[in-house]
Amino acid sequence: MNIESMKRDLVGKKRYLNIFLLLTMIVSLMGCATPKGVTKQEQRNYILKMKDQTLAELYAKKPETKAMIKKAAGYGVFTNIGTYLFLLAGGSGYGVVVDNATNQKTYMKMRSVGIGLGMGVKDFRAVFIFKNRDVLHKFVEKGWQFGAQADAAAKSGEKGGAASGEAYIDTDIIIYELTKAGVALQATVGGTKFWKDKNLN
Repeated sequence: MNIESMKRDLVGKKRYLNIFLLLTMIVSLMGCATPKGVTKQEQRNYILKMKDQTLAELYAKKPETKAMIKKAAGYGVFTNIGTYLFLLAGGSGYGVVVDNATNQKTYMKMRSVGIGLGMGVKDFRAVFIFKNRDVLHKFVEKGWQFGAQADAAAKSGEKGGAASGEAYIDTDIIIYELTKAGVALQATVGGTKFWKDKNLN
């Protein structure tokens, strides 16, 4: 093997090593999204604080949502850390769903895997408004998984009198996504699964 071949072989090995390290970083970041706190109550309180702060920000940017949430069957607030590496995307998070009729709080987890573009970490929060009680119950008790059609619905534009930043994933679910830049124009929930957190409920 000549020197040039050895150099090409070394470059190839370094490339594979870099890809492996980046994939390892993605997996580690996907698993690190957990509420802060040592005890269950501390973790619950941390999630509730995130909920209150997120709602306050949403109400400031979209005042009409306060009445929408008050009239709804219930609502959920989630925070998610998404990781993107070239065409691979993933993320994990947590949140709480509140039943407006009973004020019962259900703590939940979320995990997403899909296709992204570029590389970086996206930290965002999402507010779900459940207009229908049956859909709220199904979301909480049976879990929920949004497929690719969820993003397609979100990107189809405003529906009815929908305000900017509002995405209709189902006729009975409205989702607002909040990022550091403000309220997003669409909710990116395709390939995302939600389920009860057995440790916090």
